[in-house]
Amino acid sequence: MALFSREFIAVPDDRKGQIVFKWPDVTIRRFTHAIVNADEVAMFVNTGQIAATMGPGRHSIDADEIPGLGAIIDFATGGNAYRAELYFVGTREYTGFKFGGRVDDVQDPRTGLVVTLRVFGDYALRVIDPGRLITNLTSTVDVTDNERIAGWVSDQLLKVMRTNITTQVVANGWPILGLSVHSPEIEQAAITAGNGQLEAYGIAITRMGNFDINLAPEDAAQLKQLAKDSSYSQLAGGFGQYAAGEMALGAGQGMAQGGGSTQGAFLAAGLGLGGGLGAGLQQQAPPPAPAPAPAAPAAAAAPAPAPTGVACANCSTSNPAGAKFCMGCGQAMAPAVKHCTECGTELPGAAKFCANCGTPAG
Repeated sequence: MALFSREFIAVPDDRKGQIVFKWPDVTIRRFTHAIVNADEVAMFVNTGQIAATMGPGRHSIDADEIPGLGAIIDFATGGNAYRAELYFVGTREYTGFKFGGRVDDVQDPRTGLVVTLRVFGDYALRVIDPGRLITNLTSTVDVTDNERIAGWVSDQLLKVMRTNITTQVVANGWPILGLSVHSPEIEQAAITAGNGQLEAYGIAITRMGNFDINLAPEDAAQLKQLAKDSSYSQLAGGFGQYAAGEMALGAGQGMAQGGGSTQGAFLAAGLGLGGGLGAGLQQQAPPPAPAPAPAAPAAAAAPAPAPTGVACANCSTSNPAGAKFCMGCGQAMAPAVKHCTECGTELPGAAKFCANCGTPAG
């Protein structure tokens, strides 16, 4: 009996970082002493059921001290041993577990572009119900391996995030660019939803860190370019004007670099702009004055009144003939007709390049 009382069962020092430690021997002799640390709970498990539990402290393994052990006596040893699995479960917080991966395809409410959301971060967990952890999770993962537990928890987090994050983005109309502003809300919602999923297994997420929602690089580049184009087109007054300006700018840069093939493109851009402005002037010109009422037979017909002004090519405001600046927007009024300084071709007043030789109009 004295020999048995000198034997001790405890978590080895090199295993104290494990969430669950399983004692390797399923036959535990009577009067052995079990040492349970302050942040641990020890449980005897037989045929998938918890037979007895030991809290922090030093315990003599005997049915008189620990109720429930009498049901797992090993009769093959003459009643001198108990036959059961003994688990030590840590109840402190365990940190540094990482998670991350694809969440879902989401349509950006601002641009309409469909992009793939990803989420990454780390988390800390705590065992809140050791009994549920052992009885409900043992058949699913190897609970003696922290990485197996953490991997399973990470899968559950991503599972709830696929629904939770998508719902939040769509319901609130959050733009994808700048979504990190809402990270605290998304993070807290993810913890709440994740713990609802993990409660049945006796585990809880206590906090998260380095929480980051981002896009695949190609999606991020495309979304940023689309947002830029949309902003510039609004500033330019419309996508058509923005596109024409971009084309002219690209042609000009090509000519500056000595690219011979860009001259035609630059000329086409000039013609396009000139034609667009000319068409705008035609569409925006004031309607002709109505014909005068018939005069008496003896009187001569009154001549039609001459046009009273010129429409501004920028804002369509009618200005007095000879005006140098528009009364509506202040833009300089182009002369009605001008000539190319290179070849002498007659050009509309709004033309910026010669239609015959491509020389910039003065």
